[in-house]
Amino acid sequence: MKKTKGFTLIELMIVVAIIGILAAVAIPRFAEMLEKAREGATKGNIGAIKSAITIYYGDWEGQWPSDLDTSSTNKFKKYLDKMPVVKVTHGFDRTTGTLSGTSSSVTYVSTIPTATNTDGWAYATTGELLGNVWVNNAATDTRGVPYTRYGHE
Repeated sequence: MKKTKGFTLIELMIVVAIIGILAAVAIPRFAEMLEKAREGATKGNIGAIKSAITIYYGDWEGQWPSDLDTSSTNKFKKYLDKMPVVKVTHGFDRTTGTLSGTSSSVTYVSTIPTATNTDGWAYATTGELLGNVWVNNAATDTRGVPYTRYGHE
């Protein structure tokens, strides 16, 4: 009788079970790493916006931009080509609003809100926070830091 080489069904099932266990552990970690990367990108975008605002302030001799409109007819366009998006999408309690990860809208406010339920950026046009920008959502990131603190940490 000729002996054939190969794997038995039990050996193949053990390998599949091990791969399944590894995938069950790795997939949630991968999703968390993706969200941390989005948080880093959002912080970088805040830095770009803040830099553009600061350069505008210097060029216009102490005058803060009245808005962050980057359309071709607005003078802020010279300092920031396109308003970047808020990249974060971290899952959180749905009562505090949602973050799409694609919004670049700007809400104009006079103070940091204690709780907002919106997506996009907030920019202070008056008051003690004049010229500041932050993520316009009070939900927390993967470390428990509220998104409204981005740019202030």
